[in-house]
Amino acid sequence: MTAPGALLVVGDVVTDVVAIHPEPLAPATDTAARIRTLPGGAGANAACWAARTGSAEVRLLARVGADSARWHERALVDAGVRPQLVIDPEEPTGTVVALVGEDAERTFLTDSGASLRLCPADWTPSLLDGAAHLHLSGYLFFTDGSRELAALALRAARARGVPVSVDPASAGFLAALGPQRFLDAVAGAEVLLPNEHEARLLAGLSEAAGVARAATALSRRVPLVVVTRGPAGALVAERGRITAEVAAVEPGGEVVDSTGAGDAFTGAFLAARLEGSDPPEAARAGCRAAARGHTPPGGPPPPRPAEAPSADGGGSRPSLRRRFGRRSGSRPDG
Repeated sequence: MTAPGALLVVGDVVTDVVAIHPEPLAPATDTAARIRTLPGGAGANAACWAARTGSAEVRLLARVGADSARWHERALVDAGVRPQLVIDPEEPTGTVVALVGEDAERTFLTDSGASLRLCPADWTPSLLDGAAHLHLSGYLFFTDGSRELAALALRAARARGVPVSVDPASAGFLAALGPQRFLDAVAGAEVLLPNEHEARLLAGLSEAAGVARAATALSRRVPLVVVTRGPAGALVAERGRITAEVAAVEPGGEVVDSTGAGDAFTGAFLAARLEGSDPPEAARAGCRAAARGHTPPGGPPPPRPAEAPSADGGGSRPSLRRRFGRRSGSRPDG
């Protein structure tokens, strides 16, 4: 059987500082917590889950700081991903502090650092050689330079007939950018993967509106919309109608942290689509991965060394590229 073409993910690599606190935060004093520092980022997490659950080659283009570039590269390689990491000369790797309460839900404090400083100079057409799908992390659309890169990558993929998916990534950043501006920027994508809050926001509906209404409206702009709904599973809408409601899968262990569940869904969904699954079956694969993503702290799954590309001899070495010179543009630091 011929392996499917490669999945190229363009997105963010960050360092996650995950603080799990079973008791409510106590203002102005100490709160006991279990704290771990882990590799993460929505783009990196999705790529790791795609590599873990599918047979396609998975590539990741992202920017990191020199402070932790090798650490992140090693983690990605161990997870089965071929990273193309650009080293930023000015900013450290982005950092996200995730505060995880007793209910396993999380609040993020985000310093984007190098992650959203990707720019058109970081793109090369050869990244699409052999690619069957391009996935863009929504975080790319929230600063000028990375939005230009995303637009360049999207145009290049469409010129080659490579389908494109987008994960909107953050309701807070979406609201700041503006839903219409985001939708205009992703025009031409074939797949949109919002959660229910992002779907309502993008469709211009209130939180009281039914998520099916939001999914249907969005699928008139993007042919395939898959809305993740946490414990309610996922909703699949295609070209203006709901085509499937997929039940969630119960986690196999204690729900510790939901940080990686959405990215797990995205990665597994894309891997299943590359292997020929239809959208409802791919959504079921996504729900299975999301259930596993609730149990370990942080984002990416544990490494699978037996299947990881070699970093020092077997096949081509993943790339760490340096970029020098100042680049202008704001970035949404938390």
